[in-house]
Amino acid sequence: MSADPGPDAPFRPRRARAVGLVCAALLLLVMVVVSILLSRSPDSGWTGVDTVSAVVFTALVSGVLVRLVSVRALPTADALVVRNVVFTRRVDWGAVVAVRFGSAEPWLTLDTDDGDNVPVMAVQRADGEFAHREARRLARMVQDRTGRAPAA
Repeated sequence: MSADPGPDAPFRPRRARAVGLVCAALLLLVMVVVSILLSRSPDSGWTGVDTVSAVVFTALVSGVLVRLVSVRALPTADALVVRNVVFTRRVDWGAVVAVRFGSAEPWLTLDTDDGDNVPVMAVQRADGEFAHREARRLARMVQDRTGRAPAA
């Protein structure tokens, strides 16, 4: 894996991203090859429409995989823009009251002053010590930008 990111670098998962992107590419490659081979086999009954349908379906599944692993949290001067699988949310630095990354949680969570809990799927427990360093880095960012330490 690459070196640790700089202090203002985006937060991104490592393992899930690598595995997901490789799986998406391999899935698409295998389906294209299998579909072409089946369409050329005289006894398969596989048609050109079947080939196109299978490749389009696989491209959609691969697209979902890519979306699942493209989660990130982008720090800006005044907020953290959290892009999870479905939703993107902008959280002002001053609104963060706690940065939680407990032992039973799959990813980091921000507690905000309006009572919301914002999951930050970009920092995932599967990344081990790297994830813990990223959680500490985010807590330092909150402290640096607000002048107060967030609760842990």
